[in-house]
Amino acid sequence: MNSGILKPASSPSSKTETSGSRDVLTRLRTDIVSSVFEPETRLKFADMTKRYDVGIGTLREALSQLSSEGFVTVEAGKGFKVSPVSAEELIEITDHFITFEKRAVREAIAHGGEDWETNIVAVHHRLSLIEGLPWERRMERHSEWVERHREFHEAIIAACPGRWLFRLRSIMFDQLDRYRFVTKRAPEGLGGRKLEEHREIMTATLARDADLACALIEQHIRDTSERAIKLL
Repeated sequence: MNSGILKPASSPSSKTETSGSRDVLTRLRTDIVSSVFEPETRLKFADMTKRYDVGIGTLREALSQLSSEGFVTVEAGKGFKVSPVSAEELIEITDHFITFEKRAVREAIAHGGEDWETNIVAVHHRLSLIEGLPWERRMERHSEWVERHREFHEAIIAACPGRWLFRLRSIMFDQLDRYRFVTKRAPEGLGGRKLEEHREIMTATLARDADLACALIEQHIRDTSERAIKLL
């Protein structure tokens, strides 16, 4: 006789709710990062439950998670709104991101193999196809550029074995992306030198020159942040 305690199977509805929570979290984070909801926009439950086709409980759960990540704020009696932006915050985010990114790059260079190198080259090529276009055409494909830009920087550190390090730098990367979107309408926002900078970062990484790769990445990130500060 089986004396073990039978565990209740997860119901289809509970699995759907969990999936829905993850989906709305991803979509909402993307909409905030890409300035669909601009800084300090009030996030109204009535509008957002329709937009994302979810219940208030699922939406509240997603917003609470985004609050812990710093993308939204909550005020007693007033609800949620998109976090404000400031030069002071961008400076702090930049410093944290650079610290995480340089550690991740060194780890990736130490552990990466041929597949890692091959992926970096392929992803860089996809990015350069957009970055080589005139500014007006780059802006037409800005959403693609954002995706490929993220893919490139993630490819550089993909061989880093530290999962928590990867997660922490990803949160900081999202925060930096939010500032890039806030300033994206100015031609300076993308920076005409980025095509060459990404090529130099790739070359140094593939050459296993960790010191040079880290120096180039720090300069690359700080230059972007300084441009954003001037445009805020």
